[in-house]
Amino acid sequence: MRKTERYPVEGGNSLWHVYKTVPFWKVVKNFVVIQLARYTPFLGMKNWLYRTFLRMKVGDQTSFALMVMLDVMFPEKISVGRNTVIGYNTTILAHEYLIKEYRLGRIEIGSEVMIGANSTILPGVTIGDGAIVSAGTLVHKDVPAGVFVGGNPMRIIYTKEELAARWADDPIYGVNEEKAPLA
Repeated sequence: MRKTERYPVEGGNSLWHVYKTVPFWKVVKNFVVIQLARYTPFLGMKNWLYRTFLRMKVGDQTSFALMVMLDVMFPEKISVGRNTVIGYNTTILAHEYLIKEYRLGRIEIGSEVMIGANSTILPGVTIGDGAIVSAGTLVHKDVPAGVFVGGNPMRIIYTKEELAARWADDPIYGVNEEKAPLA
């Protein structure tokens, strides 16, 4: 179960009431910053923009690929650990505007996480350290540390132990041999 706070609305749907929940000028500022970052190839600049203007927590050496779309209304609810890769065109949402309610939830992405391209991460989700999210995955629940998940609906493809066994002799990711330089 995702960890979200629920807020009921009356009258029109919750998106119709959006500017009762978040200031208009905050959304405009966030939109401009996010669009600038989506198209810039400079990873350090993206992280600076996210930390400075969106109040996100972004770890050192974390990389957001081109076209990553962050939550335009509540980006400050997104936290990403160090040395993580967020793949091309991934969407990270901290809100859901529904018919009779809206929901807000923090997104916690750990360190050394790989998020594949075109994935969508829903509000209230935690992705543990060292997890791998396959391209095109809808992350609708927590992802344990070190596992490989994928699909829609998302499921565990390899547990941490299965992944370690698969990579045991790999020259880069291996755990049984000393890492030798690639030829």
